[in-house]
This record gives sequence, C-alpha cells and structure tokens, in this order.
Amino acid sequence: MTSYNKKSIDDIDVKGKKVLVRCDFNVPIIEGKITNDKRIVAALPTIQKLAERGAKVILCSHLGRPKGEVNPEFSLKLVAERLSELLGKPVVLAADVIGPDAQAKAAALGEGAFLLLENTRFHKEETKNDPDFAKALAGLADVYVNDAFGAAHRAHASTEGVAHILPGVCGYLIQKEIGVMGKALSDPKRPFTAILGGLKVSDKIGVINNLLEKVDTLIIGGGMTYTFLKAQGKQIGKSFLEADKVELAGELLKKAEDKGVKLLLPVDHLCGDDFKNDCNTKVYPGGQIEDGWDGLDIGPESSKVFADAIKGSGTIIWNGPMGVFEFETFAGGTKAVATAVAESGGITIIGGGDSVSAVTSMGYADKMTHISTGGGASLEFLEGLELPGIAALQDK
Repeated sequence: MTSYNKKSIDDIDVKGKKVLVRCDFNVPIIEGKITNDKRIVAALPTIQKLAERGAKVILCSHLGRPKGEVNPEFSLKLVAERLSELLGKPVVLAADVIGPDAQAKAAALGEGAFLLLENTRFHKEETKNDPDFAKALAGLADVYVNDAFGAAHRAHASTEGVAHILPGVCGYLIQKEIGVMGKALSDPKRPFTAILGGLKVSDKIGVINNLLEKVDTLIIGGGMTYTFLKAQGKQIGKSFLEADKVELAGELLKKAEDKGVKLLLPVDHLCGDDFKNDCNTKVYPGGQIEDGWDGLDIGPESSKVFADAIKGSGTIIWNGPMGVFEFETFAGGTKAVATAVAESGGITIIGGGDSVSAVTSMGYADKMTHISTGGGASLEFLEGLELPGIAALQDK
C-alpha cells in the first residue's frame, strides 16, 4: 500500500514567490456555459490561501481532449471568468501556456494576483510529459503546487514533470484526498465495508484484490455481478457477462473465503426484457434469471440485505452504481444503497463519478464524510497503486 506523507502549502513560505498551481478545471461546458463549477469551487481554498500569503498565483489546468492542438472550443476563458466571480478579483487569462504572452504576464504578476494559463493540452508535449515542455512551464515560477487529484494518476508534464524541477507540494484538495482515503485503507474504523458496482470486473480487479486484504465485508452490485454469478454456475439470462473473466471472478470469490471476508452478491435481480427505461420488468431470485431477461438492477430483497450490512459499519467506501441508474426504472438499488450509506453513521467515502452523481442528485452529498474528486485517480488509490502526480511531490 502506498502511503503518502507529503508537504503541503502550509509547510512552505510563498511570500513574493511565483507559485504554479496545477488545478483540475476540467469542467463540463455546454453551449458556451459551465454547467457544473464544483471543480473550480473545490480549488478555491488552496488558491485563496496562497494569495493571502502574498504569492503570485499562476494557475494551470487541462480541459477536455483538444489532442495537442489549439482549439478555441477548449479554451479556459470561461473558467477564468467564473474564477474571477468566485474570488472577487480579476483572473487574467494568458493567450498561451509557455509562449511569450504567458511569460510576460507571469513576469508582471503582483503579490496576491492571479494568472491562468491556457489549456495545457493545447500542447501534445503535455500528455507525453516532455522534459523541455515541463522545463518551460516550470520556468514561469519558483514553486509548484499540485491540487489536481483528478489528474494525479497521470504522469503528464504539468502534473508530474514540473515537480522534478521545482520544489513541489500538495494543495488542500490533494491533502484531504490522501488523508481521508489513506487512513481508511491503513487504519479503518471497523467493521470496514466496501461497496463496488459498475459494469466490468476488469475495471475493478486491482481494487477488489487490494480491498480483500483490508475489508470485513465486500458488497458487489452492478453489471459485474453476473460474471461472479456465472463463476458460481448460476443462470444469468442475457445479463452482461465478461466471459474471459469468469475464472478470475471464481478466484476472487475463493480469496474472499480464504481471507474470511463476507462477500455479498445480490440475492435477487430486477430484470428487463430490453435495455431501456420502459421495458417489461420482472424480479428473479439470485442467479436464476431466465433466457431473454437482462439483470439491470439489484432486486428489492438485495437492497434490504445490502442496507443491513452497511448499517453497522465503521468505515464505508463506495465506488460504482448497483444498476443502470440512468434509467429511473433501474435506479432503485443505487438509491437504496445511497440512503443506507448516508444513514450509516460511519465514515463514508464516495469515489467514482457515478456514485458521486447518485448521492449528489439525491441530496445526500453533505451527509458523506468525503466525496472524492477523482474518478480514475481514486480507483487507482484504492487499488494501492502509486499516483505519479503525488509521488513526485516533496516528502515531509
């Protein structure tokens, strides 16, 4: 298990220094409007603290996938405007990332002032972690702060490369992520329950393997259920199956048994005769799904069994929905689990986009101890993998 004890912005003096802050401003933009500014808001504590302490704050981020070319559609212009509103101070946008405009504006920046560089992915060198690009980016500043947990699992120039050139520390967002999730994995309040959903076993193999070493109970829902049931020789109808992972699912079931981990699979399934919201539905007992029917959510009995297992938990990590929750008909299982987690009274950590959407849309976000800001990064963290964007920062 990778454990991080990294310096944060509280461990360094930034007065009068140019500080390059890697943020995650990869926000959804539809028809020229930011539809969700949560990631921008999440970065504010770090940005504001640096400004208060007299830093000259240079912000950078990627947005979307412009594929290494300048594309106005992926400009950070709207992000700069929203940041200005939230900070109540102007945020100047540079016309480029490491070009003459960025250099001139960085050189002219005053204490407590803000500059936002243009989209780092306008350069193909960013994702290749090109050393010359990293050097040019680092050349704009004296100190580096990484606060982009959502991109910390990528070894890119702005997330990892610059940390080998400038003294690098983490911002408050990354500090919280590694603090809360790290403690849950290394010293959890027990019983420790993990809930994993989503479609594919293959996406979660490493996570399941790592968690089986640590948890007391592992609850499995979502599409990957059916690969596990198939491994038990059960009937799954036309439910989603990763045929090449059946043997592995069997091995994971055996590992859970050997480790004394209580592994819960659904005891019933809400099935549809078609993959759409308004199809015909039928509830089948666990692993007894007839041909022509597709398991699209856990059934009502499973919701109760899972809720009971969640109830007395000291620590709960949840990643992935219980069914096709985008269809209202098949959202019940995910909602039941969200309710049980919210009411558990334990330490609750939600990681991964779909689980976050579920608890947010149901109004439970403020009842959770921690909602992770990184989909892929939180999965890799739960897997026990080293995140390059954090590993490269200075140790305490």
